[in-house]
This record gives sequence, structure tokens and C-alpha cells, in this order.
Amino acid sequence: MSTTMANNTKEHRSFKDNFLRDIKAATLEFFGTATFILLGLGAIQAGSINDGSSLERLMYYATSMGLSLLVAAWLFYRVRGGLFNPNISLALCLARVISPTRFVLYCIAQLAGAIAGAALVRALTPEPYNVNVTLNNHINKPQGVFIEMFITAALVLSVLMLAVGRHENAAFAPIGVGLTLFACHLFALTYTGASMNTARAFGPAVVSGFPYRNHWVYWLGPFLGSLLGFALFTLVKRYRKWTINHGEQATDYAYNNNGRGRSGSLTGHRSSADYRRETNGGLDHGGVTNGGMKTAV
Repeated sequence: MSTTMANNTKEHRSFKDNFLRDIKAATLEFFGTATFILLGLGAIQAGSINDGSSLERLMYYATSMGLSLLVAAWLFYRVRGGLFNPNISLALCLARVISPTRFVLYCIAQLAGAIAGAALVRALTPEPYNVNVTLNNHINKPQGVFIEMFITAALVLSVLMLAVGRHENAAFAPIGVGLTLFACHLFALTYTGASMNTARAFGPAVVSGFPYRNHWVYWLGPFLGSLLGFALFTLVKRYRKWTINHGEQATDYAYNNNGRGRSGSLTGHRSSADYRRETNGGLDHGGVTNGGMKTAV
């Protein structure tokens, strides 16, 4: 009886500790999302008052959003891992990088952070509020959904390929993800506003009173993009890409054979040294490590 009670108490403490860590991570996700939205939409708001050509404005907006994500992601990258986007968080949950509990908390924090960032932009800038995403007059709703789906899938895939797992370039993942966001803006900004992020569309819509009736496009399209991006990532894993390119570190092997990456950030899987030990018959089952220290989500 005493052993059972001790085990129950231990499990309760473990759940409480994990939940508190999830709350802390979600709090940082709130601030990170607010920072990203403030910087990105603030730049768009500033650009909307200039009389430059459409091409200049396109480059300005794309650069603003790409750099804003890069900066905000690099600031918060090592301590949380949702990248200020519920659609990326969904893919990470499907990939078992974050727990379902953390996914729900992240989504709440990201939507709230987007509202806070969008409200700050409106409060700090004197110009008419001009940062909502909406469809081009020449684009119908199904086209908008599919455009958002494909560009969101590209963004999600960049995160899963670059930021999940331990490898030499993991620290530079924010650059790759930011460049992906930049490239997707170049394609889709004219047509859909290039949301790729339900929180990015939701925050300004709440602040401005939902002025467009096609807002649902920015929920359905990115949601489908999350599923597509995860499906492509799963396909790459099934191709066992670490056996195709032997010059790369074999962290996907560890990810594929060790389950969830348990880490405070997106990284936390075993290094290529662990892969070599396993293939040489010397696997160390001491747990997933992060810089030599055991970590947990």
C-alpha cells in the first residue's frame, strides 16, 4: 500500500513539474509571438504609407516578415520551440517533438500573443490600420486555401527538416526558416497576403473587428499545410535519408529510432556519435542528450 501511494505521489509531482515547464514555455511563446507580430506587422504598417512601386513594396514586406521571424526565433529558439505559429506547433505535435498538452498551451499563447502584438501596432502607429491579410480580387477562396496550404507546408517542412534533431546546422535553423518565409512571401503576398500562420491572420482580425469575410481561409489553408508538411517529412524519414547522404550527420536515424525528441527547444536528439556507437554495436541507452545533459520536454 505504501509503495503504491509513493508511486502515485511521484507521478503526481512529475505531472505537476512537466505542466509547470509547459506553462513557462507557453509564456515565452506568448512573448515571442508578440515580438514577431509587432516587428513584422509594424514594418508592413510603415511600408503601407510609402508610394513606392508594387515590386519595391513586395520586397519590403517579404524582407520585413522574414527578418522579423529570424530575429524573434533566434531570441527564443533555445528555450521553446513553437516558432510563434499554431500550424508549426501542430506539425511538431504530430512529429512527437512536443506533447499534446504543450501544443494546446502553445496555441493559446500564440493566438493571445498575436492579438497583443497586433494591438501594439495599432496603438503605436498613427496611420490607418492596414495589416490584415485578405484575398486578391482575382483569387477565389479555393485558390486561396490551396496557396496557403502549399506555402504553409513549405514553412512547416523547413522547421521539421532544419530545427528538429541535433546536427551541425541546427543552431542556424532560424536563418533557413526565415528565408523560407521570405521566399513564400515573394510568391503569395500578392494573392493571399502570405499568412502561413493562423495567429498572424487572427491577431489583426480581432483588433480590427474581422473586416473580411474570407478569414476562414487562413484557418483551413494553414491547417492543411501543417498536415501536408508533416506528411512530406514522414516520407523523407521513411526514405532513411541518413543512408542516402553519408556526408550528413545521422540525427534522423536517432529521431526515427528513438521516438520523441525530448528537449526544451526543438533540438534534443542523439548526435551522429550516438548513431556510430549504435551501428558499431555499442549503443548507450542512457537517454536522449542535449549537450551532454539529459533534457525533457
